[in-house]
Amino acid sequence: MLFNSIEFLFFFPLVTLGYFLTPGKWRWVLLLIASFWFYMSFIPWYVLILVLAIAVDYSAAIFIEDSKGHSRKTWMVISVLSTVAILFVFKYFNFFADNANHLAKMIGWNYNPIILRLALPIGLSFHTFQSLSYVIEVYRGNFKAERHLGVYSLYVMFYPQLVAGPIERPQHLLPKLKESHPFNWDDFNSGLLRMVWGFIKKMVIADRLSIYVNEVYAHPADHAGINSWLIMYFFAIQIYCDFSGYSDIAIGAGQVMGIKMAENFRQPYFAKTIREFWHRWHISLSTWFRDYVYFSLGGSRTTTLKWIFALMTTFILSGFWHGANWTFIIWGALHGFLLLINSFIGDKKKGNFLTWIITFHMVCFAWIFFRAPNFHDAGIMFKNLLSFAKPHAPFTTEYESMSDMLTLILMVPFMFIVESKYGTNPIQNMIQGKKLAVKWGISWAMIFIFLSFAVFKNPQSFIYFQF
Repeated sequence: MLFNSIEFLFFFPLVTLGYFLTPGKWRWVLLLIASFWFYMSFIPWYVLILVLAIAVDYSAAIFIEDSKGHSRKTWMVISVLSTVAILFVFKYFNFFADNANHLAKMIGWNYNPIILRLALPIGLSFHTFQSLSYVIEVYRGNFKAERHLGVYSLYVMFYPQLVAGPIERPQHLLPKLKESHPFNWDDFNSGLLRMVWGFIKKMVIADRLSIYVNEVYAHPADHAGINSWLIMYFFAIQIYCDFSGYSDIAIGAGQVMGIKMAENFRQPYFAKTIREFWHRWHISLSTWFRDYVYFSLGGSRTTTLKWIFALMTTFILSGFWHGANWTFIIWGALHGFLLLINSFIGDKKKGNFLTWIITFHMVCFAWIFFRAPNFHDAGIMFKNLLSFAKPHAPFTTEYESMSDMLTLILMVPFMFIVESKYGTNPIQNMIQGKKLAVKWGISWAMIFIFLSFAVFKNPQSFIYFQF
């Protein structure tokens, strides 16, 4: 069930109302049933994969806590390998089989790879990493194993962040799922306003930009010069509005019930260095890789060569996490390389307007590998950026009109200005301390913007659902 679907329009208020009408000690039951329903609305039987992962990690964490010596590590390894195995089978098996086939052909072997015809379970990488963080935190002694199977299941399946995060740590989310949250108007109103802002970013900006981005990336050879530059910028804005919009809706949906989740974005395109960008972009994932991969490999407290290895390994794995494609690996490696340069040079100087321009464009160039389906198309896009030739084809879509472009010209700067001034929950922060008439006026103005300019025809999935 997409957040931007008719089904969610009925699902969300019913679940929220049911949550406050249900006695506190039984609310986990309602939320767990709702989360199962939410996930099963995609491919129903795939919920069994989640159930299997929950059973393994729930049991392993208890065994880890109750064991001593090498047994603790054994149970941790069993849990991690089991969870990663599920991810490997559904997401990476065909990638390795296909590359093994290419390698075999290069050396003259007759190799017929096994190809699995399996659809990727939606959000698999997200709830896999959330489960892994739980087991690792229990192993490290930072969190007690959760003995309540239902509450632990809800920690993995909590519907707002189930398919695209934020990736929560057990210390932050699990206790909140046990608490009884009485109705609080401030939380309820703030959560709804944050959801409205998320819907504006997704359905007014991201979905409108996707029309043009998809058109050009479907036929990259037909577009050159100014078209290619526009599309590079368009996708950078699209992916930000699409993903941060999802995070706003997810965080807001939790907040209306008093369950506050971690922030995932802090105006990343205002970063003046690559290091700062990764402190602002997809924060829950970047901190996950920092804490469980980068630090485990030694981090910066080691020799220069080992630090370079740790940094590059972390970013390459981060790229691979996004998708089983060499383009994602290159995207991650490129960011790792840029961060190395940043560490050797950039951190010695205070950021300024020039470093912001450079950082933003480095991020935009890297997004080409992220968006292009293969190296060939990525190469064409890079080549087109250097071309002054007239495009063979204009932007031609059934949706294109002057009003579409005018909406983007007005809404994109408006969005960045508002977020730069008012932060992660801009509508709420904008009306904070204002008179009641002003509060209602601003709130309804935002709702009017959404209802007037959102793309309702053919609701599009969120980009990060594919991961």
